Amino acid sequence: MEMSWGAELWDQFDSLEKHTQWGIEFLEKYTKFIKERCEIEVNYAKQIRNLSKKYQPKKSLKEEEENKYTSCRAFLTTLNELNDYAGQHEVIAENLTAQIVSELARYIQDLKAERKSHFHDGRKAQQHMENSWKQLESSKRRFERDCREADKAQQYFEKMDADINVTKADVEKARLQAQMKAQIAEDSKSEYSSCLENFNQEQNQHYHTLLPHIFQRIQEMEERRVEQVGSCMKTFAEVERQVLPIVGKCLDGMSRAAESIQPKSDSQQVVECYKSGFEPPGDVEFEDYGLKRTASDSCLSHTRSRSKSKLWPFIKKNRLSLKLGSGPEDLSHLPPEQRRKKLQAKIQDIGRHIQKELDQKEALTKMMDVYVKNPQMGDPSSVEPRLAEICDNIERLRLEAQKFEGWLAEVEGRMPVKSDPPRRQSELCETQNSSSCAQDRESPDGSYTEDQSTESQQRGQNTEPEDEFEDEEPLPTIGTCKVLYPFEGQTEGTMSVAEGEPLYVIEEDKGDGWTRVRRNDDEEGYVPTSYIQVFLDTNGQDS
Repeated sequence: MEMSWGAELWDQFDSLEKHTQWGIEFLEKYTKFIKERCEIEVNYAKQIRNLSKKYQPKKSLKEEEENKYTSCRAFLTTLNELNDYAGQHEVIAENLTAQIVSELARYIQDLKAERKSHFHDGRKAQQHMENSWKQLESSKRRFERDCREADKAQQYFEKMDADINVTKADVEKARLQAQMKAQIAEDSKSEYSSCLENFNQEQNQHYHTLLPHIFQRIQEMEERRVEQVGSCMKTFAEVERQVLPIVGKCLDGMSRAAESIQPKSDSQQVVECYKSGFEPPGDVEFEDYGLKRTASDSCLSHTRSRSKSKLWPFIKKNRLSLKLGSGPEDLSHLPPEQRRKKLQAKIQDIGRHIQKELDQKEALTKMMDVYVKNPQMGDPSSVEPRLAEICDNIERLRLEAQKFEGWLAEVEGRMPVKSDPPRRQSELCETQNSSSCAQDRESPDGSYTEDQSTESQQRGQNTEPEDEFEDEEPLPTIGTCKVLYPFEGQTEGTMSVAEGEPLYVIEEDKGDGWTRVRRNDDEEGYVPTSYIQVFLDTNGQDS
């Protein structure tokens, strides 16, 4: 059964005023609670981030060595997941602020204004009833006074009329005075009756129509306030519930990291890191001290020296020499096994640098060919110094790689094998001068320059196809792109595109300012990278 405040609480206007004020204060208190919760979440996230950052591995050789172990890699994954976990607590604080604190601040202002309006109407109605009551009381008191005066005048007239010593004129005067007072009392009675009837009507309207209407609006306002509190509390729970899937993923990532720890693998890494490659020392030979002194002394001296040489891995001096990063360039201070691994790692690192330089060189050759065919796009001679520098770097790195390969062959007990890695067609500039190198560049469409002598020389030194697009399977797409500006491809190898046109990306920009794209699987070419917005396919790249 629904209870109405107007019917049940008609006489509790002041109590309702206090109650609604308490309701607003409760909302303000709840808003303050949410703000403090947000501060806790922000501070917690900050502390978690700082903790994760504090224990993140530094870029040092020691940390790189530690990352070989599955337990260290799992710990690093845990730190990264913890950082993401902290981010979810920041999301909680942001959502609570936006969805509850800001909303309640606006709602409280509206609620205060609405409450003020309702109670102003209520007080105005009460004041009107008080004024009506005062008017009724005044007419009542006046009627009472006039009745008393009329009674006195009537009694005085009767007294004068009974007294034989009073003149007839005095009696008549007393009679007229009594009649006048009686008329005044009658008029007061009529006014009092009218005021009473009017007051009863207003009072009935006040307590049965006007005041219930005001109380109804106050009741609805208060119920909306309570509903708002419930909605905020539900949002409070939902905000945290929304991040639980991501928090669960972070925790799952930590669990997977823990499960990825492999004690046997870490144990094997200890062997890989510290294995010297030496054979354990052999048995110590028996020395017969019954022989001649000279022979015994000589033999003893020989045995001690031989024993010392066999036990050398246990000498502190040699253990100290195993420190990484110290010793000569050929790493001869390391035990054989450790030296072999370090040399292999060094050769791989040099190979990566060579590949990087080759990629830059290939990009520059394409750029230079574009400049040759389109002088308005740039000066070809501006590329030559950088191209020559890259050629020198490649030659220097190859010589260094051969040097380390020789040392590796020495460690592995074989003769050095001098074998150059396969050379691309664009690498012929290493054996040519700068001018001929500038003419051996590939254009974006994969064709060569019109210098037939140089082209013939390249064919004689390399067996790669003349056109890298001919007789090849179509390159797979690695993403998509959107054309930002129209481009007119007026040179061979380039492709005209329109603004807003979607295309497939089949080769990324390698530093020359051009990206290779395809249209509808039947037309492909190069467009300026600055003219498009690229969206690479992560899965496609990994595959």
